[in-house]
Amino acid sequence: MHPHDEPAADRRLSRVHRFGAGLCALLLLAFGALGLADGLPFFGTHGEHVAGLSSNGLLSVVSIGTAAVLLTAALLGGRAASTVTIVVGTLFVLSGFVNLALLETSANLLAFRLPNVLFSFAMGLLIATFGMYGRISGGLPHDNPYWRRRHPEAAATATAVPAVPAVGPAVRRAALPGDRG
Repeated sequence: MHPHDEPAADRRLSRVHRFGAGLCALLLLAFGALGLADGLPFFGTHGEHVAGLSSNGLLSVVSIGTAAVLLTAALLGGRAASTVTIVVGTLFVLSGFVNLALLETSANLLAFRLPNVLFSFAMGLLIATFGMYGRISGGLPHDNPYWRRRHPEAAATATAVPAVPAVGPAVRRAALPGDRG
């Protein structure tokens, strides 16, 4: 199926998923590139300040790798972008919890500090929200591609064109209570 053959709802959702993945990828790419440009030590557990966060060379490389995954998802679009952003967002939130437990220890290989943990939570929720947009809800419209995939029988009847009776001047309006004849 070519992109121009997709229904309008599919294209709209794909744009949101692509935009979200691309925007978050650019933010992570900028952070990672700034860290590498500063020549930070690769495994320093205390890190240096980059864009208000603590970073080391390893965190910069991880950020650039994550940005590459998100950019690939943005290029793919559609369901792939949605799925990748949900997974990456979830991993960011989990990373925040893991790194919160590792603060002030020698196992803090990514040089996280509390602002990094908060950023990880916020960025994870943002990325996952872009992925879940139009996909996870109890009230999805019937032209939504995810609703159609979950309800194929209902989607087949919802897309069928109902017969509309011809209404013209010869059709008499039904009398309503209180109408004068």
